[in-house]
Amino acid sequence: MTLLACGGGASAQSASLFPRGDTGARSPLIALRTTARLGPTQPASLFSDAGRLGFFAPMRKARPAPDPSAGPLSGHSAVARLRSLIAEAEAGPEGYDAIIHGARVKPPKRPTELTIEEILNWIAATPGQPHAIGRYQFIPDTLRFLVADLNIDTQTRFTPELQDRLADELLADAGFLAFQRGEITRRSFMYRLAKIWAGLPLPSGESYYEGYAGNKATMTWARFDGAMANIFPG
Repeated sequence: MTLLACGGGASAQSASLFPRGDTGARSPLIALRTTARLGPTQPASLFSDAGRLGFFAPMRKARPAPDPSAGPLSGHSAVARLRSLIAEAEAGPEGYDAIIHGARVKPPKRPTELTIEEILNWIAATPGQPHAIGRYQFIPDTLRFLVADLNIDTQTRFTPELQDRLADELLADAGFLAFQRGEITRRSFMYRLAKIWAGLPLPSGESYYEGYAGNKATMTWARFDGAMANIFPG
């Protein structure tokens, strides 16, 4: 799990599948965007400055139910390779059907066979354990936010296509398009990814959330840096 205190509450994106001796569940970095718009008593974003959101774009309004295969980064050939790199750190060989190691009570079916509603019901029925799920180890707050923000019907199945679509939203929020335009460096983008997925390392080799609730990076900086340079040369 990864939790990051920020003015009395806050957090990071998804809990890695790999065991770290923790029994909690991560709260998502994406959730910080939602709290920033709830009112003055709510904690601000990690990246806020005097109440302004940092690199995250303004909140989008609800939209029609999306085509799960048509994410915001559709058409970018490097995105699939980037997703695979993140999945390497987060989900391991179980991929889209990964469930966090610390979940003592598993869902009744494989994640890709569950609907969003069934996942939310599993979460509600099994308090006190971590619930990160899928190839990108979405935790409850992140999953709920993305489903609401994208206006996804909760009867939609948690397919690989939908999981990729949700991951694309997080990549977009991390500044993928700004990175592609050369507005931020590759290393800056890597830092932003590490603030969303705790299995990814910083240059020190540690997770951004190292030691917090048992978290640690699950790949080396050399692996992360080398893979990113291969995917995004120049």
